[in-house]
Amino acid sequence: MKLTEIDFLVVGAAKSATTWLRHQLQADPQIYMPDPESHYFSREYHRGTGWYLSQFAPHAGATLIGEKSNSYMDTPVAAPRMHDALPHVRLIAILRDPVERAYSDYCMFYRRGAVSADIEAYLDPRRAAGDRFLQISRYDLHLARLLDHFPADALHVARYEDVEHDPGRVLNEVRAHLGLAPAPLAPTAERRINDSGSRLLPLGVRRALAPLKPIAAPLRGTRSFETVRGLMAKEVAYPILTAELRTRMEEYFQPMEKNIDELAPGIIRSRFSPPPKDMATGEG
Repeated sequence: MKLTEIDFLVVGAAKSATTWLRHQLQADPQIYMPDPESHYFSREYHRGTGWYLSQFAPHAGATLIGEKSNSYMDTPVAAPRMHDALPHVRLIAILRDPVERAYSDYCMFYRRGAVSADIEAYLDPRRAAGDRFLQISRYDLHLARLLDHFPADALHVARYEDVEHDPGRVLNEVRAHLGLAPAPLAPTAERRINDSGSRLLPLGVRRALAPLKPIAAPLRGTRSFETVRGLMAKEVAYPILTAELRTRMEEYFQPMEKNIDELAPGIIRSRFSPPPKDMATGEG
């Protein structure tokens, strides 16, 4: 396996249906993508090229090889590293409404017990403009960095909202970017992957049981395990994104659309701007 064999990277954004896209692409035997996100060019660069290439298992029959690591888009050092190692690579990004993306990201961390219920500490631009949740949604900064190192025709930008109402079109636009013919949606991956509504064990119980994970792993999926888990699991009550906080976030992100339009007029903005209000929406 050589670096020159890697054809494309799905670079983000987090909480924007990139896992759905990976599943759709993996359903095509022409394409090979490893399951785990390596985060090589962002967080694991110190491990070296050999380690990175070892993340790609044997892939007989595949004519296109790629990987997905959402941190590549918002980590400043990733773009120059990607270009140094893979100047030929094609990039794919999915953008989501920046407020919705930030809130969804916050909810994921809240679900894990990594952030508190003080939602404004993480999402209010007056307090958290430089923090993870708002910063990842600053697509103008991230796209500008990518376009500083790669030509515009190497970057394909899709919209999360289009995944919801027309996933087949999104998939086939990505496939066209990769030089592939159109294909139907994979039956096992048609719906957008989202576990935010599933039930969880209370956080205190999860922490207490954490040391037992290796022992419990073989039991996962068995009827007895799922029965016990179902008796203890509860729906997660997420902190509410109030109208006032949403307005402050929208005002913070408002200049971003103009910035994006100036980066690549028509190419990126047409995918970032919201769809017409009369357009039917639904889960993809």
